[in-house]
Amino acid sequence: MANELVAIIDDEPDILELVSIHLKRSSFRVKEFTEAESFYRFLAKEQPDLVILDLMLPDVDGLEICKYLRGHERSSLIPIIMLTARVEETDKIIGLELGADDYVTKPFSPRELIARVRAVLRRHGRHDDEAQRMIIADVVSIDIDKHEVEVKGRRIDLTPSEFKILHLLASRQGRVQSRDQILNFLWGDGKFVVDRTVDVHIRHLREKLGEASHIIRNVRGAGYRIDNETLDIS
Repeated sequence: MANELVAIIDDEPDILELVSIHLKRSSFRVKEFTEAESFYRFLAKEQPDLVILDLMLPDVDGLEICKYLRGHERSSLIPIIMLTARVEETDKIIGLELGADDYVTKPFSPRELIARVRAVLRRHGRHDDEAQRMIIADVVSIDIDKHEVEVKGRRIDLTPSEFKILHLLASRQGRVQSRDQILNFLWGDGKFVVDRTVDVHIRHLREKLGEASHIIRNVRGAGYRIDNETLDIS
């Protein structure tokens, strides 16, 4: 297993130390942060493979950090596990809707947390340095490094935006991505576009995928998704 880098953001020293020790014992590299400002400085220079995020921080609410990560292209695909004392269902729903991949409440089992870290990394295809190709439904192949897509061995030409949308949906398999989330992933907050733009890109993407167009599912009133059972990492 590669030494994936996990960033932990928690203002409780005991929790920070506990999580860090167990991650290191499991061959992960770790960076520790007690507040958002130092994490943002780190993020400008280096990208972690996964973030473990407390919601109650002294300077910024953890939900704001989650929104920041998901709203910037460079960090939008970094997996996030929320680790928090907030146990209300509404808090969990908000966290997941903002793009968190998992939600663990305190007190917690360190062994279970490590298992969840590994599971999330597997879902994102980050468990192996060689896993740079994503296979969807045994017919669509996405080469992450080369930005190339093939349908049953036949290469198709996608625009940068179409490739980004397909990569986003495949990387967040099984989870609906709203039009706003897709727009933010493509352009962030700096460009004014309407959500119909996403529908146009999706239509063109499906046309190019041809017989494999069914892998992208429209969830009425919510957005688009690629289901978990249709995707594997080779």
